Amino acid sequence: MSNIFKVSEAASLAIHSLIVMSSNSNRPVTAREVAGIIRASEAHLAKVLQRLARCGLVKSSRGPKGGFVPARDPDSITLLDIYEAIEGPLTITTCLLGRPICEGGVARCCLGSLLVDVGEQVRRHLQSTKLSQVISGGSTNHETVAQDHSH
Repeated sequence: MSNIFKVSEAASLAIHSLIVMSSNSNRPVTAREVAGIIRASEAHLAKVLQRLARCGLVKSSRGPKGGFVPARDPDSITLLDIYEAIEGPLTITTCLLGRPICEGGVARCCLGSLLVDVGEQVRRHLQSTKLSQVISGGSTNHETVAQDHSH
């Protein structure tokens, strides 16, 4: 059942990057800083951050005090917003084979409505979970970036 819900590395990087940014009092953080905290490839992360900027979820600034910050209040960004910025619209899996083969659709599927139910539950969870809730819930181990830029 591995194709019920997929989270690519890019989507995971996007979510974790916004958590790091939002945990730093809107002080700009560089791609290098975020990559170090979440132990990711800086090159891959930079591409993800560019996509988030194009979608209006982060803002970037250049220069010695530049970096990335959330473009909106963390209370107005859902995990679904972040996921869909990277993956496109969340689609609900209706068949484990990737193409419906059961005559009669979900009503005749050997798993019944399980796949649709799980997909809808995932969508509801992502849509109802705000970035601010993840940060305040303490469900991550992302250390905040030191206020000192001595590198």
